Amino acid sequence: MKNYKFKINGNEYSVDIVNIEENKAQVEVNGKAYEVEMDMSGIKVPAAPKAAPRVAPVAAAAAPVAAAPAAAPAPAPAASGAGMQVKSPLPGTVLNIMVHEGDTVTAGQHLILLEAMKMENNIDAPKAGKVTNIRVKDRDAVMEGDLLLTIE
Repeated sequence: MKNYKFKINGNEYSVDIVNIEENKAQVEVNGKAYEVEMDMSGIKVPAAPKAAPRVAPVAAAAAPVAAAPAAAPAPAPAASGAGMQVKSPLPGTVLNIMVHEGDTVTAGQHLILLEAMKMENNIDAPKAGKVTNIRVKDRDAVMEGDLLLTIE
C-alpha cells in the first residue's frame, strides 16, 4: 500500500492507495475510504497485463473527490521506422528534459530525468545521434514502454 502526504489549500491529507484495477482506485484519505474513478483518455495502457502492478498518477488521489482531473491529450505519433525510439523503462513522471530536438548526443549521455517511486532515474542515450522527436514535456506522467524521444 502506497502512502502520500498532501497539503491542499492549507489542509493536510494522508492518502493511502489500497488497490488499483483498470480506471478505478480504492483509496483512504485521512482514514476514510473512497473509490476514485480516473479519466484514462490520453493515457496509454498496455494491451497485455504485466506482472508488476500499475501505478496511479499521484494527482488522481490528491483530494477526497469522486473523479480525477482529465489527462492532457497525447502528442502526435512519430513517423514509423525513423530512428531509434527511446522508451520509458518504468512508470513515472518526467522531471527534466536535458536535450532539445536537433541536438547531437553521444551514447550514454543523460537525456531525461524521470521520477519513479520517489527515486530519480536518468534515461541515457542508447547510441550517438541526433534527437529528432521529443514526445514528452516536463511533469508528464508516463507508463512503462511509452515513447519518450527518437534518435537518428
